[in-house]
Amino acid sequence: MAHTHTHDHHHHGHARPHGHSHGPAGHPAQTAHWSILRMPVPARLLAALAVSAGLWGVVWLAMR
Repeated sequence: MAHTHTHDHHHHGHARPHGHSHGPAGHPAQTAHWSILRMPVPARLLAALAVSAGLWGVVWLAMR
């Protein structure tokens, strides 16, 4: 004997789909004292190389 029934798929809770939301005035942007995006390209490359060398140094020390 087949059992048939219907389900009511209602989402209970918030009426808004994303929950907590408000306009951008709730979290005003803060001025950045330093930004990698404002650095010239050669300085960015040097910074990336320095970070990479530091991480490889950590790996090298961990392998010892």
